[in-house]
Amino acid sequence: MQYIQYQSEKDLERIIARPTLDSNDLLPAVQEIMNKIKTNGDNALIELTEKFDGTKPRSICIEKDQIEASSTVISSELKQAIELAAANIKKFHSAQNPKTLEVEVTPGVNCSQKAVAIEKVGLYVPGGTAPLFSSVLMLAIPAVLAGCKEIVLCTPPNRQGKVPEPMLYAAKVAGLKKIYCVGGAQAIAAMTFGTETIPKVDKILGPGNQYVTAAKQLAFLQGTAIDMPAGPSEVLVIADETSNPAFVAADLLSQAEHGVDSQVILVCTSNSQIRAINKEIEQQLEILPRKLIATEALKNSTTVLVSDLEEAMFISNSYAPEHLIIASENFESISPKVTNAGSVFLGNLTPESAGDYASGTNHTLPTNMAARAFSGVNMDTFMKKITFQQITEKGVQNIGEAVSTMALNEELQAHANAMLLRLNSIQNPLT
Repeated sequence: MQYIQYQSEKDLERIIARPTLDSNDLLPAVQEIMNKIKTNGDNALIELTEKFDGTKPRSICIEKDQIEASSTVISSELKQAIELAAANIKKFHSAQNPKTLEVEVTPGVNCSQKAVAIEKVGLYVPGGTAPLFSSVLMLAIPAVLAGCKEIVLCTPPNRQGKVPEPMLYAAKVAGLKKIYCVGGAQAIAAMTFGTETIPKVDKILGPGNQYVTAAKQLAFLQGTAIDMPAGPSEVLVIADETSNPAFVAADLLSQAEHGVDSQVILVCTSNSQIRAINKEIEQQLEILPRKLIATEALKNSTTVLVSDLEEAMFISNSYAPEHLIIASENFESISPKVTNAGSVFLGNLTPESAGDYASGTNHTLPTNMAARAFSGVNMDTFMKKITFQQITEKGVQNIGEAVSTMALNEELQAHANAMLLRLNSIQNPLT
């Protein structure tokens, strides 16, 4: 990890820089994949799965009996963990259900807003180096709660050409019925255009590698909505003299082990704490099964020495991390000042991994500085809000002249006429 002693805003550029991501070189290759799926459907899916995943899926569509059988294969300990996580995710997301708004903005002008579920959504959960069954819960549970009529899950096959049982069990617990054994850009293409087996959806959600990200960008150009910009995982940890060095080191490594392009940032008020944390990182790193991945990720990472927690928060808001951990007994003094972050973890006993799995918040979060403008997945992600208005005679009299005046000043005569005709019919009912 590079070391920076923060002295002025001139140091910010180095601190907030992300590893370079350029999907432009990928776009032609991904566009070719998209075109193949659009033209050849399921046949292209099978061909590309064999090419990129090195295996032929036993079946693109996972049958109901396979989903049910997953509960007999995985351990009772894992089943209980998945069920506990699902219950917490459901409880937190249920509380987010939007209410219908009804407002009479002026006498006779009634406006309302109603949240309506997106009808067809496609969820993508990568396989990669490990089956991320927790992401099934994070995406599927709010989709089900929102009331989406059709929920499609795509996830790549393992080396045996199957969807891993923990994935299937998580899908079962979440209430999913349509699961497809296909991954990568070809899965995104299938949900964008539809194939003989996989239906076309209105919105695609979920994480993935650069190919998946590029495919989602191309899907958006085809009129399919996506959740948010995606990039490598990241965490920023704010630490001070009250932090536990072992906890902080574990939090940093838990993010670093995600992938070689992950980024971790330590912002600390104490040089002695930085030394203690670095010592813990060295010790814990040695016993990690994913040591090589974490070590490579640490090369993209930074330690920043700051004068106080206020300065640390300024840096954090500038960086806009996917995950922010305030590892301090004094977290309440600065947590109200968080303005840019995907998800925040408060105090020494709240690891980022809790949010990854079972605290109840969602772990599908904006990365690569997107937290400045985007939220993580929540109930609103699966809904759209439709506004209604109904105007009475009194309402036309109250706003009619304003509407027509504004329309005429924008040189839109027909707009003005639409209101003036109504206004005149009320003022002169016999004409």
